[in-house]
Amino acid sequence: MKKKQKQTDEQTYISIRKRACQIVFRFPPPDFYKDFSWAIRLSRKSFETDPVIVQLRSFAAEHLENDFGHGLKHAVKVTLDAGALTLIEGRLAAWSEEFIQRRLCIAQCAGLLHDIKRKEKDHAIKGARYARKILKNYPFSADEVEDISQAIRNHEAFKKTLEISTPEGLLISDCLYDADKFRWGPDNFTDTVWDMVSFFKTPLPKFMDIYPGGMDKLVNIKSTFRTRTGKKYGPQFIDIGLAIGEELYEVIKTEFAHFL
Repeated sequence: MKKKQKQTDEQTYISIRKRACQIVFRFPPPDFYKDFSWAIRLSRKSFETDPVIVQLRSFAAEHLENDFGHGLKHAVKVTLDAGALTLIEGRLAAWSEEFIQRRLCIAQCAGLLHDIKRKEKDHAIKGARYARKILKNYPFSADEVEDISQAIRNHEAFKKTLEISTPEGLLISDCLYDADKFRWGPDNFTDTVWDMVSFFKTPLPKFMDIYPGGMDKLVNIKSTFRTRTGKKYGPQFIDIGLAIGEELYEVIKTEFAHFL
């Protein structure tokens, strides 16, 4: 009987996810991707061609688990957006192009590794420690390794952060945080939520019980963006996510009422 119920739940979530994706695709992408298409393009180019990033991406692919909503697909999206934010903010800070390019590599490394310990308690703290260990084998200075590990340590929402003493280190931390929280918008309803309920085997009635609390967290995240660009564009990601979430909630209550 339990096996049959499990299969029913899985099939139901597949159907709900399809409806969620249909809702998401009706919304235009956040303005960030239109207004900063140049930064997204350059970040992707670095991601695909920088030998250090290519090597670390292979490592991440082997060590990130994809069944928890924070696997390689999530890491890649965060990495690309963290890189783009670094390019944008670096130019706003009037840094040299050479320095910005180096910071881009560091931000992308932080993006790839930020959830490397996602399934463990205090995953940001443990991920930061782990990053320090593995990055000894990469061509980074001690200060650069520290910037990456501190960014990982500070990427969780609603947690006390470490104070970072340098503007270049703080920028990496803030860009990683904002890129990660961009995922709380539409991505939440195309991927993250469904991977997590699948991992935890959450019954649909329980999912609906906790749904309003999840929406409250989305509201609260709007005021936490850290970079100038994130503060301007991040709330739109969340507003789109909220609109999607509200519509989906009503869809589940009506179209899937017989499962509740």
